[in-house]
Amino acid sequence: MTTNLTIDAARERIDELTVVDVRTPGEFASGHLPGAHNIPVDDLDEALPALREAAARRPLLVVCASGNRSVNACAILAKNGIAALSLDGGTSGWAASGAGLRRPAGAPAKTVWAMDRQVRFTAGGLVLLGLLLGLLVHPAFQLLSAGVAAGLVYSAVSNTCAMAAMLGKLPHNRTDRTDLRATLAAIRQG
Repeated sequence: MTTNLTIDAARERIDELTVVDVRTPGEFASGHLPGAHNIPVDDLDEALPALREAAARRPLLVVCASGNRSVNACAILAKNGIAALSLDGGTSGWAASGAGLRRPAGAPAKTVWAMDRQVRFTAGGLVLLGLLLGLLVHPAFQLLSAGVAAGLVYSAVSNTCAMAAMLGKLPHNRTDRTDLRATLAAIRQG
């Protein structure tokens, strides 16, 4: 079971935590907690040894946009014997509480939408497209809407999201990605 940390508690303890942001590099560049290290969820397996070492020194706080991906990341870490906390409300809640977000030097001024927002937009757009094409061109296009609906149901049941994985590979989500080896070295140094 994942232990959540409130934003107020995280603000008080931020200097004694190793903060790991599991969002995409584009999301991370749009604003992150002070001192956070960007290790996207897809890279967690490779980062396990460094995270195990870091967790032995200081508590790990795993962060995402809203708290959903960080809970999943904490479950992955727990399966590998690494204790971690998840931030309630994620970076959105952190920013809404008045706490400041940091941005990497040279990060673009335009922010990237959170992954869950990108998924909702894409899924909704595909459903609308399928319905419109089904009405205007041929009823078979409604199968596009049915396929998206089936994918969303599977995503909920399996607690995975293929659409998010695909969207995460788009160029705007992979902006100036920090070298994972350099990030892991920084985590190991504490």
